[in-house]
Amino acid sequence: MVQTIRALLPLIILAACGWGMWWLVTHKPEMAVMETKPVLVTVEGVTLKKTNFPVRVSSQGTVQPRTRSTLVPEVAGMIVEVGPSFRPGGFFDKGEVLVKLDPVDYETAVTTAKADVALAKVTLAEENAKAEQALENWKALGRQGTPGELVSRAPQVARAKADVASAEARVVKAGRDTQRTIIRAPYAGQVLEQAVDVGQYVSQGTTLGRIFATDFVEVRLPLPERESQHVQLPEHYRDVGGAAPAAKVRLRSTTAGRTVSWEGRLVRVESALDTETRQSTAVAQIDNPFSKRADGAPPLKIGQFIEAEIEGDALEDVFIIPRAAVRAGDEIILITAQKTLRRMFVEPVFGTEKQIVVSAKSAKAPKEGDVLCLTPIPFPADGARVNAVIDGVPPSENMADRKKPEKKAAMVMPATKPLP
Repeated sequence: MVQTIRALLPLIILAACGWGMWWLVTHKPEMAVMETKPVLVTVEGVTLKKTNFPVRVSSQGTVQPRTRSTLVPEVAGMIVEVGPSFRPGGFFDKGEVLVKLDPVDYETAVTTAKADVALAKVTLAEENAKAEQALENWKALGRQGTPGELVSRAPQVARAKADVASAEARVVKAGRDTQRTIIRAPYAGQVLEQAVDVGQYVSQGTTLGRIFATDFVEVRLPLPERESQHVQLPEHYRDVGGAAPAAKVRLRSTTAGRTVSWEGRLVRVESALDTETRQSTAVAQIDNPFSKRADGAPPLKIGQFIEAEIEGDALEDVFIIPRAAVRAGDEIILITAQKTLRRMFVEPVFGTEKQIVVSAKSAKAPKEGDVLCLTPIPFPADGARVNAVIDGVPPSENMADRKKPEKKAAMVMPATKPLP
């Protein structure tokens, strides 16, 4: 009996396992389906409208004086006086005395030259008297005709006249040398550098200092070729008088921790292109840059770095697109009426740090009323549906989308039937 049970027990276990497997297969749990709403990316858009865009071309440069001069003496001597304005940063008027040299030697030379003039005049008077006496003697001898030059002493008289003229010229030169001991300002300006001081002996050609004019200063502004076409440049021509009206320039710089601006204008364009950048260079002029301002801002400094904004022409019938909405290769994304994406390439006619300008007349340009996508999308695909907020107004069809959910996925829920 025991042996029979041992032999049938494995068969009984196998039969029980088979029956359990059959029951699980025939009584599998039912699938529970859950509906989920499709997820759409929310983007922000703006309706494109034609407008006008005032061009402002940005550039930069350094302040340079209109006229820069190096003071050198025309005579040698010791410096006996330096004007109070002849100090770095000092302002002076035209004709003001900047440096005085010791004039004693040159005043002495004037006196000596005048004495030479007097002696030369005495010699000339003697030669004239001798010439007259020689002519009388010629006539007393009964000679006819004109006497020769040696007989009439014409060469001696001419030499005496030349000596008088030479002595008078030395007087003039000595007087001018005396005047040159006083170095005066050739124009109203400011001292850039002082190289000498009282007690120093200087020779002819020694550098005394450097000065510059203060009536206005200039700023050289390089202009990119693409942007310069929108600016009225004051070009000069040999066979045409005058130039185009000067474009206005607004210049600004940070001085003493504050931003200060000046008004200027373009006055000319340099005749040569920059050899490195191949750009043309315009010159802006700022009038009265060193006068006191009502806002208390400090004056300009020579060599000061300055940023410029040149007023250009106004572009008409253009679309202004934020640069943040422009992808690589001048690509933008539009939102269609069906709330799908459409990629498009444009050709900018002008650009700034924050915007690009596209002509509405260009073949590669959107149409007025198209919606521009402002939200950056890493991988936009043509035809992809989005949830668009246009001009700050949410779409009204979003509610309809919620009422008509689509079946996108299902989750399996185990049945709660108990095992028998």
